[in-house]
This record gives sequence, C-alpha cells and structure tokens, in this order.
Amino acid sequence: MSKPLSDHERKKQISVRGLAGVENISALKQDFNRHLHFTLVKDRNVATRRDYFFALAHTVREHLIGRWIRTQQHYYEKDPKRVYYISLEFYMGRTLQNTMVNLALENACDEAMYQLGLDMEELQDMEEDAGLGNGGLGRLAACFLDSMASLGLAAYGYGIRYEFGIFNQKIVNGWQVEEADDWLRFGNPWEKARPEYMRPVHFYGRTEHHSDGVKWVDTQVVLALPYDTPIPGYRNNIVNTMRLWSAKAPCEFNLKDFNVGGYIQAVLDRNLAENISRVLYPNDNFFEGKELRLKQEYFVVSATLQDIIRRFKVSKFGSREIVRTDFSKLPDKVAIQLNDTHPAMAIPELMRVLVDEEKLQWDMAWDICVRTCAYTNHTVLPEALERWPVDLFAHLLPRHLEIVYEINRRHLERVAAKFPGDNDRLSRMSLIEECGQKRINMAHLCIVGSHAVNGVARIHSDILKATVFKDFYEMEPDKFQNKTNGITPRRWLVMCNPGLAEVIAERIGEDFIRDLDQLKDLLNFVNDEAFIRDVAKVKQENKLKFAVHLEEHYKVKINPNSMFDLQVKRIHEYKRQLLNCLHIITYYNRKLCVRVSVCMCAAPGYHTAKMIIRLITAIGEVVNNDPVVGDRLKVIFLENYRVTLAERVIPASDLSEQISTAGTEASGTGNMKFMLNGALTIGTMDGANVEMAEEAGEGNIFIFGMLVDDVDALDKKGYNAQEYYNRLPELKQAIDQIAGGFFSPKQPDLFKEIVNMLMNHDRFKVFADYEEYIKCQEKVNALYKDPKEWTKKVIYNIAGCGKFSSDRTIAQYAREIWGVEPSLEKLPPPDDMQ
Repeated sequence: MSKPLSDHERKKQISVRGLAGVENISALKQDFNRHLHFTLVKDRNVATRRDYFFALAHTVREHLIGRWIRTQQHYYEKDPKRVYYISLEFYMGRTLQNTMVNLALENACDEAMYQLGLDMEELQDMEEDAGLGNGGLGRLAACFLDSMASLGLAAYGYGIRYEFGIFNQKIVNGWQVEEADDWLRFGNPWEKARPEYMRPVHFYGRTEHHSDGVKWVDTQVVLALPYDTPIPGYRNNIVNTMRLWSAKAPCEFNLKDFNVGGYIQAVLDRNLAENISRVLYPNDNFFEGKELRLKQEYFVVSATLQDIIRRFKVSKFGSREIVRTDFSKLPDKVAIQLNDTHPAMAIPELMRVLVDEEKLQWDMAWDICVRTCAYTNHTVLPEALERWPVDLFAHLLPRHLEIVYEINRRHLERVAAKFPGDNDRLSRMSLIEECGQKRINMAHLCIVGSHAVNGVARIHSDILKATVFKDFYEMEPDKFQNKTNGITPRRWLVMCNPGLAEVIAERIGEDFIRDLDQLKDLLNFVNDEAFIRDVAKVKQENKLKFAVHLEEHYKVKINPNSMFDLQVKRIHEYKRQLLNCLHIITYYNRKLCVRVSVCMCAAPGYHTAKMIIRLITAIGEVVNNDPVVGDRLKVIFLENYRVTLAERVIPASDLSEQISTAGTEASGTGNMKFMLNGALTIGTMDGANVEMAEEAGEGNIFIFGMLVDDVDALDKKGYNAQEYYNRLPELKQAIDQIAGGFFSPKQPDLFKEIVNMLMNHDRFKVFADYEEYIKCQEKVNALYKDPKEWTKKVIYNIAGCGKFSSDRTIAQYAREIWGVEPSLEKLPPPDDMQ
C-alpha cells in the first residue's frame, strides 16, 4: 500500500493554493524573523513551537491589515447599504490556514517555513479552535461571513467574545466529562481590541413617564468592549469585520461604601458584571430560561445597535461628526439579520432608541424597525423556541417589557381587524402566552417585527408555513421565504481536502471555488476511467491519513479498506443516534460487515445525551474487543469534536448518516460537507437531504424511512413501539441485549432508561424506521463491494453540490431580503496606489 502524501507534499502540487514566488518567500522569512524578535521577544534558541505559530500568524496578519483598512475606506467612500448579521454564536475554528487560502499565500508560507526548518502542519496544530458556537447554527454564521466577504458585501458579524467557548469533551470510563475551553489563555493573534468604541449597556432600573417621553433610570451599567477580527474574502482583496463584544465593569464605585472592606468588595464584584461574556451556553436545541442568558442576548443587541446607529450617522471616513440625522433613510442603509431568536431583543431595543432617544413617533419608528430587521428560523422543535418569563423581563429590562406590550397591543388590533371574532387566533398569535406563567414568545416577536422570515431548507420553510407559524403566514404570506443553507467551499473543500480540489481543478479549472455551480461540468467525467481512479485514490489517501490520526491520538487501529461510516451530530433524540446504535448492534449480531462506524458528537450537558454517549462507548467496548469480529467492524466515539477535527474526518468519510425523523431537522450543513467531499449519504427525506437528492439524483443517495406525511399519519394513529418490537426479531434481540446488560455486564440496568424511552415515550419513532434503515444499509454494503460504481455515484454527488455553496445562499439573502447586489469585483491590492 502506497504511503499517503503529506499535506506539505500535496500542497506543493497544487495550483489552487497560490504560486510561491521567490520574492514572496524571502519577504515572508524576513517578516517571520522580525515578528519572532520584536513581537514575541524571542530568538531561535529559546522559541517554542507556539512562538513560531504566533510569529507566522502575525506575518500572515500583516497581509490582511492593508486590505482591511482599504476595505473600510472603500465602504466609507461608497456609502453602500451595510448588512449586520447578529448571532450569539460564531463557530469559526482555526483562522491561519483559511486566511492563507483566501489570500493565496499558502504555498509561499509553506516553502518559507520549510526553508526555516519548520513543519507547517505542526505550527497549524498550535492554533486554538475559536469554538464560539455549539454546532450548525454557529458554523453557518462563520460560513456566511466568508461568503459575504467573498461576494463584496459591506457586511459585519456581531456577537459575543466568550472567554470560554464550547466545552472540551473528555470520555472517562465511557462517560462524558466536560472541561472549560480556555481558548484565549495564550492570546489570540487575529483580534484587535477597540476600546475607543466601548459602549454602555443598561440593565434593571425603572421607567419614568414624562410629557416629553419615557426615561429608563436607576440602571446598572456594564461596558461592552469590542474586539475586531478580519474576515478575508476569497482573493478579492476585501476584508470585512467580525466584531465581538466583551463585558467590562465600569470603574465607578459607590463612594459611601468606600472603606477598605467596601472597596475590596466593590473590586471583587466587578466579576459579576463581566460574567456576561464569560461562557457560551452549551445547548442550542433546548431553551434554558436563565437570567444570564437573557443578559447575554440583550448585551450583544444593545452594544451592536449603538454601533450601527453611530456608523449610520457618520458617513465620512475617520470622522465622528454627525452628518446623517434622518432616520427614515435607515432601512436604505442598514439591514439587520437575526440569526434565530437569540438576538430578538434587537426589535424592542431599536424601538426604544428611535422613540425614547431619537424622539420619533411610534408609527414611523415601527415602520423603520420592520423594514430594517429580518429573521431566520432554525428549528421547529417546541423545546428549542425561546419563551422568556414576563417576571424576568420586568426585573431585568422594564422599559423593553412596556415596548413589547405596546407592540403586542397594536399587533393584536391588526389581527382582530383581519379576522374579526376569531379569539382563538388572537390567543395563538399573541406575543404574550397567558397560560400558566406569563411568557414572551420571542419567535412571534421576531415575525411581527421583521419584513422577512425565512426557513433554512425548502421542506423546513414549508413546515413553518403549514404548522408552527401557520397563523402568521395566513396573515402576511409575502413575509415568508426560504433560504436553503450552504457551506463555504474555501474551508470545506480547498482547505480541508486539497487532493480532491486539485483533481477537480485539473478537469474543469479553478473557477468553481468562486462559483460552485461549475461542479456540474464534472458530469462529463462520470465514465472517465482516469477521473474515477483519481477520485478513489484521493479518498483512500484521506482514509489512510485519518487511520494514522486515529492510531496516534485514540490508540485505535482500523482497517483503511473498510467503509468509513460517520454520524457527526450533536447528541439529540431527534438526530437518532439510537437508530444508528441499533443498526450497529444488528450488524454485530450478524457478524458480516466490513466497516468502521464513527460517532462524533459534541453533546450538550443534559442527561439523556450523556446516556446515549455511554451506550455508544459501551457498544464499542464489546464490539472492538470481540476476536470473532476482528477488524471487520469497529465502533469509535471521537471525543471533543470541533471544526478542526471535522476538517480531518469529513474528507475520509465514505458514508454520511443523516437519519433524523422526517420533519425535525431544519436543514443540516454537515450533510453538505460530506457530499462535497465525496461521501455518499444514507438519510431520511428531511432538511436539506430532500434537495440533495434532487441535485445528485435520487438514485445516487440512499433514502429510506417515513416522509413528513407518514410521520403525521402515525401520530394520528398512535405510535406503538411494542408492535415493531414484537414483529422484528433482530430489533427485539438488539433491545433485549441493551436492556439485559449485554453491553454493560457490570451494571446490567445501566441502559434501562434508554430502553424505557424507546419502548414507551419515543417522540422520534426510532423503531418505525428501523426495518427500512437496515434494508437500506444492505444496499449500501452491496454497492461498496463494487468500487467503480460507488465512485461514479460519488462523482454525481460532488457534481450536484453547486446549490449548497453559502455563496448562493448569501446572494439570495442579499437580493431578496437585504436589497443589495453581490459583486465579484476585486479591490486593488494595498500596494497599488490607485
């Protein structure tokens, strides 16, 4: 078996990574040594590998700075409409390699490091992942930033600079243990603090109503300190900004307490204010009504809106003089996109600013607010929808509660006028839920306060209109749109799978990196023997590399010729990791299969999720140590899944498991990453899988299971797990093994809860799809034995990926929601004195 090429050797062959000119290499070496000496204050005798990484990062960052400043100058000169993407999560991963790819510096940096006797891969491994997100929602936001810069949009990402990101996950004796992710402990070379733009954010207090308006008084103030990170577009010399806010306590102390004890306590109490940006909440499909979370949501919104309005008022570069005061023009110059309901407070906060501070009449302020804001919904799961207790709102944000009540009063008047006498509809559409504890429904607030509402896959958008937001759709059908999610091909192909990128570029040129629709041209090569061979060879090399990584880091030896079957998901019942477990047990009992099943799940910290992880690790302990099975079947749970691990594992995958219950997954983006990197999909007709089947051809994707209508029909009839258990002997055997302690001999009752849930209250109907799933897996096995036919289907899938570029998604947002036109024009480089 041939030894896989190292990334360094691979990149040497690759044109899509930029040419390494001699002058470039010499200049990079000089800059690297200068930063090692002057920025890090080290020489080669004492420098560590981390010092070398920082020196390289600062060297690459220098190539961003000129472009960054020039881009901002360009925006001030042209005064375009600006897009503000507000998200509580930005799951960025590492920055170094992505920046080198987008600036066409990778080959030159590679060669410079090689000449200095350093290993580029080792340096890249020193970078911490910026894990400021839980999963799909945060990673989507990161892909969108890349596409907005690559399409020349004047766009800004706004979020929170969490001191601790998504927790580090350790598996100890089969159980998940969480550790804090102190990602900033060594510093972050990419960010720049901007204390001159620090903004006050108010909490608590009370309202006073005067003849000249309402005042919010006696508040507690927390300062929001911005940190800017450059976001480079793909080789167009545009560098946009992601601005993340960090909470700082103000310096004033209460002087009457100013004895020594009071002073010390006052300094210590600063921590309470700064806790706002301390940690990312680890659940994104489960609503936790915690005061700190609401504080985070208002904190980012208040600071961001102050920044937006400051920038709107000032139109001349470098000037702080106010030149624009006519707020009727705000929707012509500002588009605010709310990434789920987390930034929903932007709507009442914008109203507060316009009415209380800028003294606009309510009707005019409301018109401006609605025309400025737009809302993306990411889930149909009821437990994930944010519904804040009115009592908490009244305590923390008293003025905003008054504004929400007024928005609701006027909204219900409009509903009553359109549907007279329909009191049930009024109750369903109210922003305030009255049954039990009074709560504010944040999704309803977002819909009422936005001019556009979109789902993130066609089936998801249809479900929103037909069920969750049916009343709102009937009231304002033109407000509802679909924007199917996408992924950036820069990170998810060029950067993580250079071998495949090069094989594609050799056939159809390099323009597909900017225009992924060009992958359709690969259909001309479906029967080309050389292309089939090249695609299969790249996949095998990626599998070999991943097998080496597994052995080094997880001490697991696997057969690289077996099928790599991956389910990469956060743990949640609707994603049905349990269905995959039942399939693995069934195949173990048959003792037939040749595959490696890899589960990698950054799990939120709730009990059922931890039990599912424990079940996966228990199955692995039995299967992997069974001498009869040998290396024909391995079950691996990879701990601490994050962006960087995804970049390693996705290119090595043969089969992608997308097996959620139909109608529960909004879209998914992992499914698209696997498809682009040459894995075939086994999945239900859910989320973006539906559109993937259309683009690749249904014969090139393994579809099984109930459709949304089937799930609804089963709900009406009543789902009875016992019926499937009694009828399907292999299912019964697998469940009996789990329940009887076969996988946990020392604790036979360990998984009783899981079995009880599956048998008696499984909302996601695992057993109903089991039989079809197993049959579909048999088709997968049969096709995998014919490598040529398998690879042909892979080519159909890659050729069908054009639709799933985040460039396409963002172009649609731009034209259909934000009212701006994307551009592929390049700015002149910073050394061009035009």
